[in-house]
Amino acid sequence: MNARNAWLRVLLVLTMGVMVLAFTVGLSAQVQTTQSTSSGQHSKEVQVERGEVVLVDGNDLIVKMEDGTIRHIANVPESARVTVDGRELGIHDLKPGMKLQRTITTTTTPKLITTVQTVTGKVWHVSPPSSVILTLENGQNQQFKIPKDQKFNVNGEMVDAWHLKKGMTVTATKVTEEPVTDIAVQKQLSGTMPPPPPPDTPVVIAMAPPTPAPVAEPVQAAQAELPKTGSELPTIALLGCLLLAAGALSRLLRTLSHLA
Repeated sequence: MNARNAWLRVLLVLTMGVMVLAFTVGLSAQVQTTQSTSSGQHSKEVQVERGEVVLVDGNDLIVKMEDGTIRHIANVPESARVTVDGRELGIHDLKPGMKLQRTITTTTTPKLITTVQTVTGKVWHVSPPSSVILTLENGQNQQFKIPKDQKFNVNGEMVDAWHLKKGMTVTATKVTEEPVTDIAVQKQLSGTMPPPPPPDTPVVIAMAPPTPAPVAEPVQAAQAELPKTGSELPTIALLGCLLLAAGALSRLLRTLSHLA
């Protein structure tokens, strides 16, 4: 008996769900909705960041930025790629000294979403200016909130809520406009390999030239040469004086010897 009651409750719940779903679909079918989007003039902003690879540790990357700051980028995904000399490199291919450049392009586009809702029904009850209950084409009644300054089409004449009467067939159109901003961000990462190390060049040591030994000056002759224009007469006179002195000395010695 309990099992039978449980099955009856389940069947009742399913029946009510189907009825609610059918009622909801029926109501939504009575309100026709169209939506359109218009785009305005877009704007672009380009930001460029430059840096040099300092260290790659696993999936952690340390970069020295162009302004001198150090940036630690943790857990770089394996799927991240950088274009270096036409090749796609991953995080484990980066080397210290490589130059990286990230270009961020942000495109902003203003858009206007216009939604038009149209409903047709017979006035069953109206509470101007706030709400109206319409009997729709499927025979169901639905309450609608009346927007400010809403107009209703009654036999081709546009009237407000105060002119609605029970039994009138009306068509109401609701137009809403919603401005939105579409932002698209595109990132591009490129780089260059570090410059090759300079080739080994021989070390040139400048050496001073040896100091030359001092040149000995020629020894001057003990007797200076007489000028070629000098005369020999002084020499002859000197010899004559010596001879006279020697003769006088000889006579003196002989005289002394006789006296002794």
